[in-house]
Order: sequence, then structure tokens, then C-alpha cells
Amino acid sequence: MRTPRPLAAIDKVHGFRQTGHVRVRLALFAIALLAASSSPTRGESEIVVAIRYLQAEGESHAPLFLYGEDGTLVRQLTKGETGQDLDPMFAPDGETLVFTREISANKFEFWSIQPSGAGLTRLEAAPEWYAEATSAPFFDWPDPGSGDNEDATPFGNRGPRFRAPDGSVELILREIKQDEDDSINGPGHGKHYLLHDLKSGKQIEFWKLPGFEGAVEQLQLKGRDARFLIEPPLRLAFFGVHLNSTDGDTDYALDLTNRRFVRLSPNWAAPIPLPGEPAFLAMAYVRYVPVPGSARTANCSYLERWDASLTKVRYAREGAAAVCYGASIFRPGKTPATITIRKSGD
Repeated sequence: MRTPRPLAAIDKVHGFRQTGHVRVRLALFAIALLAASSSPTRGESEIVVAIRYLQAEGESHAPLFLYGEDGTLVRQLTKGETGQDLDPMFAPDGETLVFTREISANKFEFWSIQPSGAGLTRLEAAPEWYAEATSAPFFDWPDPGSGDNEDATPFGNRGPRFRAPDGSVELILREIKQDEDDSINGPGHGKHYLLHDLKSGKQIEFWKLPGFEGAVEQLQLKGRDARFLIEPPLRLAFFGVHLNSTDGDTDYALDLTNRRFVRLSPNWAAPIPLPGEPAFLAMAYVRYVPVPGSARTANCSYLERWDASLTKVRYAREGAAAVCYGASIFRPGKTPATITIRKSGD
């Protein structure tokens, strides 16, 4: 959409005299154009996120924010003056949002609001579709875990193979018993893993791929028998590795097309597929983020979106210490039309 012209330019083009009545009409017209330019078309995806911005003094609250898919903040939907707003969810038609408001410890209310910010209403009870909805599946460490289970094959002796569903590659997760790095869950583990191109027959060890720092487990879609995310041109596998006692775990996306590793977060991340789109969401967890105006740090979480080029946008203020209390995306014309990330993960 074109940038709205200044009022004086509009007057000149249309030959208006600068009367008070005309100026009011033009001002209203210009405001309408500005509002339209900052709001997504209802045919585009919209994302609502509950964000608690941490502050140096006083109690911080978690209101709802509506974003465009590209990370542009459209509007703040609720005021964070009391309690915490959490688990927002688009209705199946995308016309309303329902969310939970925690007004005190273990005391909750249910509210609805329109994406425009109008119609804030307290509900007697949560709609059935809201109460029964579960959080979207995400890629996580597979059972039985990282080898700590007594029944699991010990590190240094494993070598499972996983073939991509499009038949393009096979990952051969071989370990070398004599290699010290392969005997622990830590950086350097997995350097002998192989990316096998099934069309050319060529194999390459993981350590030769740009961005490799370590790979232990190939993440699996929680509750599903799936280890790859194939939405052409997006073709990924995800791997986790334990960094150290301070930083915990982290996750990487293995780009099967461009043969590279991309780290998803300084610490742990949960990749969330967007079926039918060459993109994915990720809940990124970041430790020890400085809280503005203080010497304190906090463990934070942010919702992010990664596109086919593995470029991300974050649905939060730049540089803020924040905690995500749930999110929902409405995707007109796609299946499913709504994807929800609940604070509890249930």
C-alpha cells in the first residue's frame, strides 16, 4: 500500500480550501489510511502472543500482542495492569480470540477479544474448542533420551540410520568407540555422523559441514514417528547437544539442501512445524538475559519464526528480557487454520 500523502498535498491535488470542516474530514481519512497500512489483510497469517516483559522494579504483567507474520507489531490487544494473560487462542474462524487471565495464584478467568482490539468480554466458561485444544507438536529429544537410560545403547556404540521421507538423503548416526567426544553428550559428539545423498551416493561427515559444533540426538516430533521437516524448499533435520552445566542444551537445524548447521538458540529451542508452509516456529529459551535498568538477569523465552532461508523474526521487542506465556497463529486457507502454543505445553 502507498504511503499516505501529507494533508497539505491531498488539499493541493483535490483543490480543497483549508476549512476546519474539510481539515477534519481529511484528518480522519489520513488516520484511516495509516491504520490500514499497519494492519495485516485478513487473508494473511496473524500471530497473537502473550508476552511478559520483565522490569527492574514492581510487578511485570503479560498482556497480549498481535503481530503480522513478518514480525511487525500490529497492536497491543490487552492492558497488562493486573494479573497475567496467557494461552491466547484464535477461534477456528479467526474472528475472535479467547485467553486465560490469571488474576491471582490458581485463580483464573476466561476472556474473549477481537483481533481488532474490540469486544473485550469476560466469559462464564471457556468454549469447548478452547478447553480441549492442545499445544502444537514440536521437535524434542526422543525417548529413551540421550543415553542415560539403562536400557539404551551406550554412547560410542550407536549407529542408527534415518531416511528422509522424500528419499533424498539418509543420516547415518555412527559413533566411534575409541573417540572420546563420541563417548559423552557434549560439543564434538557426532562428528563421524554421515549425511548420505541417496541420489549421488556421496557421503559427508558432519564435522565437514559449516556450522557444526556437535550433534547427539536427532530430534523427533513429539508424539509422532517423524524426524524430518520436509516442506520444499525447506528440508531439515534437527539435532540437540548438551553444552555445559551453565548453558544447558541447545538445538541445531541441519539444512539438508544447503548442507549446513544453523543454531536455533543460545540455549534450548523447540521447533514447531507449520504444515503446508516452508517455515517453522520455534520457542527459544535464552538464559541469563539482562533485565533493563538493573544488574539482574533472567531466563527468558521467545516465539520466533524461521523461513526457508533459515532467517528468523522474533515476536517480541528487540533486546527485551521477556517470557512468552503462550501464542496462537491463524492461517487463512491452510490446514490446520490455527496452531496454538500453550504456556503449559499441554
